[in-house]
Order: sequence, then C-alpha cells, then structure tokens
Amino acid sequence: MDLRKRKRIRLKDYDYSNPGVYFVTVCIKDRKSLLWDNVGATSGRHKQVRLSKYGKIVDDAIRQISNHYPTIKIDNYAVMSDYIHLLLSIEGDVNGRPVVAPTISTVISQMKGYVSKQVGYSIWQKSFVDHIIRNEKDYIEHFNYIENNPYKAICE
Repeated sequence: MDLRKRKRIRLKDYDYSNPGVYFVTVCIKDRKSLLWDNVGATSGRHKQVRLSKYGKIVDDAIRQISNHYPTIKIDNYAVMSDYIHLLLSIEGDVNGRPVVAPTISTVISQMKGYVSKQVGYSIWQKSFVDHIIRNEKDYIEHFNYIENNPYKAICE
C-alpha cells in the first residue's frame, strides 16, 4: 500500500529558534467552531461573539507563553472561532545574538498541550502553519491581518 508523503511545512535547514518574528496559525481539529460563543445574529445585523470556555482557556494559554519562555514575545494574536493566529518574536540578547530559545514548534506544542490538559482532550489539528516574517512591510501586513481578522469574520 502506498502511503502519501506529507508536504513539508517547515523550511528545510532553518533554525526556528533563531531571533526573528513568526506568523503562526493553529487550527481546531475538523475546523469545529469551539472558541467563540455566538451570542446573537439577526438578518441585516452583524453577529456578536465572545470567547467560549475553550476560547478563554486558549486566550489564557497564549498570554502565558512569555511567562514560560522569556525570549518569546507575543506581538499580536487573535482567537478566532476555529483557529488562532499568533505573531511571535524570538528575541536575542542585547547584541542581537541568539540566546537559548525554544523552537516555535516547542512553544506551540507546549501551548497546545496545556490547553488539551485543561479541556480534558485535544481540540487541535495536528501541526500548525507558519510564515517567517522577512521585513517591516511583511510584519505590518501580518500584524494588521491579525488585528482585522476577527472584525472581518463577525461581519460575514
């Protein structure tokens, strides 16, 4: 039986613990809308949403990342109904040199594990998608994308 080869989702030979900025998307298994409570929608009006109990756990887990990993800074994030976006910075020392830092995979894995433990089972899709931010323009585009994404979803 031939097994399908998985598409490589990380850059080959890239050190994901290097100082830099990373845009990360993590999806809920089967894209179930677990992270928002829909608190009303009527024809002709925008629906209103708030974080569900799972969404609050995820929000708390994201806010705790920098406490557990001092070299990781959360520049921006959004908890959507069935996925999250994160803009993570790995900081170097005062001279910009790498310090002992976890990889992005470690950070995301630990965050997902914490949420799964709080919920009682895994709500996550395997792996995650990342983009290495290459310059200031790229950073601003992704920062604004995260900032505006919840509003776009609410207005759909």
